[in-house]
Parts: sequence; C-alpha cells; structure tokens
Amino acid sequence: MTSMAVVELSRLQFALTALYHFLFVPLTLGLSFILVIMESVYVITDRPIWRDITRFWAKVFGINFVLGVATGLTMEFEFGMNWSYYSHYVGDVFGAPLAIEGLMAFFLEATFVGVMFFGWDRLSKRGHLLTTIMVALGSNLSAVWILIANGWMQHPVGSVFNPATMRMEVTDFIAVIFNPVAQAKFVHTVSAGYVCASVFVLGISAFYLLKGRHVEFARRSFTVAAAFGLASSLSVVVLGDESGYTLTENQQMKLAAIEGMWHTEPSPAGLAIFGIPSNSGRSTDYEIKIPYVMGLIATRGISGEVAGIFPLVARARGRIVNGVTAYDAVEKLKVDPKNLVAREAFERTKGDLGYALLLKRFVTDPRTADSATIDKAAWSTVPNVAAMFWMFRVMAGLGFGFIAFFATAFILSSRRVFDQRWFLRTAVIVMPLPWLAIELGWIIAEIGRQPWAVDGVLPTFLGASSLNVPQIWATIIGFTLLYGILAFIEVRLMLATIRKGPERYVPWQPRETAQPHPLHAIPAE
Repeated sequence: MTSMAVVELSRLQFALTALYHFLFVPLTLGLSFILVIMESVYVITDRPIWRDITRFWAKVFGINFVLGVATGLTMEFEFGMNWSYYSHYVGDVFGAPLAIEGLMAFFLEATFVGVMFFGWDRLSKRGHLLTTIMVALGSNLSAVWILIANGWMQHPVGSVFNPATMRMEVTDFIAVIFNPVAQAKFVHTVSAGYVCASVFVLGISAFYLLKGRHVEFARRSFTVAAAFGLASSLSVVVLGDESGYTLTENQQMKLAAIEGMWHTEPSPAGLAIFGIPSNSGRSTDYEIKIPYVMGLIATRGISGEVAGIFPLVARARGRIVNGVTAYDAVEKLKVDPKNLVAREAFERTKGDLGYALLLKRFVTDPRTADSATIDKAAWSTVPNVAAMFWMFRVMAGLGFGFIAFFATAFILSSRRVFDQRWFLRTAVIVMPLPWLAIELGWIIAEIGRQPWAVDGVLPTFLGASSLNVPQIWATIIGFTLLYGILAFIEVRLMLATIRKGPERYVPWQPRETAQPHPLHAIPAE
C-alpha cells in the first residue's frame, strides 16, 4: 500500500491545483452570462456604448478564460499521475462525464470564443449575440459535466463493483447524470460563479466612478451587475438550502460534521450559530442554537431527525463488519469465479465492500481485523468537524452579506444614485470575498467526503499512485512556479486592461478600401 506521506502530499498537490483552477472558473461562468445580457441590450437598443461595454468585459473574460483552461488541463493529468489506482478502479464511471465535458462542452466553448472575439465585423449583430450565447452555454455545460463527475464521487449511483474485473462499472448512466447531489452542486456552484462575476464587475465599475473615469460606461455596468448579482445571491442561498436538504438523504456524516452534532437531537433539531467542536473530545462546547431551524432545513418538516455523529459511526461499524464478508467473497471469487456460495455472499453484502477497504489502513487483510481495529476504522469516517463547522459558517455569512450588498447596489442604481462614495469604496474592498466564499465551499465539499475518494466505495488512501515523496515535491514546486508566473502575467494583463478602460469601437475595413474614420480626422488649419 502507498505510504500515507505520499497520499497526503498527493492530496495537497491536487488541492492546490484545484483551488488555483477554481479562482478562474467562477469568473468565467458569471462573466459569460453578463456578456450575454450586455450584448442583448446592444442588439435591442443599437446604442454603440453597449457594444463598447460588451467588448471591454469580453476582453477581461478572454484573459481569465485562457488561464482557466490551462489550469483545468493539469488537473485531469493528475488523475493519471497521482491517482492511478483511483483512475483504474472507477475510471469507467468517472471518466465518462469528463470525456463528454471535453467533447460536448469544452470544444463548443473554445470554438465559439474565437468567433466571439474575431467576429464583430464578420457577423450580424444577432449572429454575434448568438455566438456569445453559445460561449455562455459551453461554459456552463462544462460545469454540468464536471459536477456530475464530482457528484458521483460524493454520492455514487448507477454503478456497481464487478469482481471479475475488480473495477466499478456503470449500470445506469441516466442515474449518474441525474444524481441529486450533482444537480444540487451544479445549481449552487454556478450561482456562486454569477455572484463572483457580479461583484467583480460592480467593483471595477465603482473604481471608475470613484476616479471619475468612463462614467457612463461604469454606470451601465454597475446597473447590470447590481441586478444580476441580486438575483444570483438570492439563488445561492435558496439553492444552498436545497444542498443541505440533499445532504440529509445522501451525506449524513458531512451534515453532522457541519453542524458539530455528535448526538441525534429530538426533532426538529436546532441550528448551531456558535460552538467549539473537537474531534479528540468528540463534543461541541459552548453551543448557541436557534431552535428548530436545522430540522426544518434538513428534513423540510418538524418530525424528521438529523442523525448525529455517534449513531453514524455505529452504523459505519456495522457496514465495516458486513463489508468484510463481501471482501472475503471477492477473494474467493478471484480464485474460483464459479463459487456459488461466495457469489451469493457477495451479492448480499456488495454495497458495504468499500467499508471493509477502510481496514486496509490498519491491517493488510481486512479479514484479520479485531474489534478495536474495526472501531478505529469506523471513527475514521468522521471528517475534521471543527474545520467543517467554522468554514461553513464563514461561507454562509458571506452569502447572506452579498444579498445585503447587492440589494443596496440595486436600490442605488434604480434611483440612479452613483455618487455614494462610501458604497463605491465598499464595492472595491469586497471584491476578493466571493472567491473566499467559493474556495471555502469547495474545501467543505471535499473535506466533508473524507476519508473517501468515492463515498462508501474507495478510501482516499487506496487511490494514490506508487510514487515517492521527492517526486511529488518536485511536481508541487514545479506547478507552483509555473502557475505563479502565469498568475503574475494574468494580473498584469487584467490591471493593464482595467487601467486603459473601454475603447471606442472603430469598425474594421479592408486595407485597400479603408477610409480615415471621422473620429481620427485632422482638422484643417
């Protein structure tokens, strides 16, 4: 088995690249639809200023898009480099959405991005708007398939372990696509991206208004971002509530960790707004709770229970014991595929096979594990409760804060009041906060799944490649240097574009027929 040092370093490397990649994805998702809104206004009104606005934000979108693509490709390579057994074990299921994302969504997006940038003079207004819509559609379709893959890791459906191939295989691809966890993650994630882009556009617009530059451009961008951001921030909270409801059915340990709930409470459970959880002490001290709220969110009623960590650990222990039977049956079927007794035992207990694999962290053969080892494996299913508890509350607090922020912006823009300097300064200051909330959300999703690479199917420590520590450190350092250089270049390009501001659009003409544009005419002396 791969050493835990290699496993933890591989996790660190993937976490760093994923978090870095996710700096660009939300802005791409949100800006794509903001561009659609702005260009639609241009097509409807035929006012040149909206064309200038669209072209400016499209330039910002393009700078961000390039680096998002570069970092995303690296992540896919890491599945083969650092997580080869994971790729072998679940590749038949996990690989399908990734392949579809590349063939259907990424190529669609990449193709139309080029047309969007170079087609202003070669397409009609409506034709170019259709191109921008296709870019937005491609961006969001990419997110659909990526989150279907990730949703399957959180809640594996439509698949089964085949003892003949020793791999997970698809049995119902429709179930994989319409996985309830994947659906909840998609709508919540893209809404967060829309909030991120709205804050970004609003912040840059506020910067221009503070400086008294490009005022008409900034006011219009401010208005679009305020309206789109308010709708998006409301949807983030509503869809986040739906994600909480999905956790109740499919990821109960994650929900219990987020709430620091060690024991099942009488229904309906209260929502903890403060507490000090401890994995070592297996308790949450100094709790302050709002009665009934957690039960209403998680069960949509007043009679449903939210399971606590202790009963969930007891349930995991039972599944480990049951999984040892499945593991034993698989070992016998490897020797004699026609063993009917082993086949019957496997079919009866195959749903718990992954739980037996948790024992491999402590013993070579799960069948030799004693009661104390089984207890240790059962408690390993509890993620870092303190981290989950506090990161979720920071993320949720920011989410509600964005609603107030955009509501204020919407009121000001509706009244055409763009000179409130206190709000303009606030809009610039809060620009990093959506990224903080989004990164925290991604960390919560991934830490909350631990110790699983695929929940209930494959423990994380079994999925890593047979590498050594120096090899992983070399790639971590290499990626950090490369991405650091790329980030420096992107920030310089972004700042240069923002400093320059929007340009007055001059239609392109063939060189041999080009005439001096009236704006460039030199007055006669």
